[in-house]
Amino acid sequence: MTRRGGDDEKAFLSSYRPKDYPRPAVAVDLVVITILDAKLRVLLIKRQDHPFKGAWALPGGFVRVAEGQKEQGEDLDAAASRELTEETGLTADRVFLEQLYTFGRAGRDPRMRVISVAHYALVRPDLAPLVRAGGDAAHAEWVLAEGIHKLELAFDHRQIVDKALERIRGKLEYSNIAFDLVPTTFTIPELRSVHAIVLGKEMDPGNFRRRFNRMLEDGVLEKAPGKRITTSKPATVYRFRPGRAA
Repeated sequence: MTRRGGDDEKAFLSSYRPKDYPRPAVAVDLVVITILDAKLRVLLIKRQDHPFKGAWALPGGFVRVAEGQKEQGEDLDAAASRELTEETGLTADRVFLEQLYTFGRAGRDPRMRVISVAHYALVRPDLAPLVRAGGDAAHAEWVLAEGIHKLELAFDHRQIVDKALERIRGKLEYSNIAFDLVPTTFTIPELRSVHAIVLGKEMDPGNFRRRFNRMLEDGVLEKAPGKRITTSKPATVYRFRPGRAA
């Protein structure tokens, strides 16, 4: 029995020709989400080049691939972070960025067989104004999530948006993902409003307060310095504890 990595394997690798086998291209697409003016919004770019020139699409691009056996290109997470910066001007350390789903239907891209590993990014409202179009995008705009179905999106990007919204709404019920959609400090009504906006339904104040108190008891949240001025009286503000797991 030949040990792994022995002479036989070295001989096999030295004569192996990747070009003898069909290989799809791999891309990353980004569903970038924020809340502005009490509305859930998705960042769309207007494509500057063919295919789908002039159409709305998600930010994204191809994963960089090298031809060598030792140097094979960039990791998926690195590609997603790079595309986020190139297409929006934001860096991954300032937003929540997570892999979503793989879309690989044949014919999804008219150029060739392309498999896309979609990611979603959550952007705090105070960072949203910093977003700018870049790369091959002619224009970038925060579009109402509820109006996406009325737009003709490039490729299969509408399905990708639908999958991202489904994922975020599901995670909101059991995780601290709302951390990335609120300002650094917030009141109880402000956090309840974020949940209502994402879920698309009103939240019962009493039930939400009980949930909020559990997060306080579990150490997920803590009181923050200062107060928020309201129409009635100054309100206590809170923040998520550092190191929270989304």
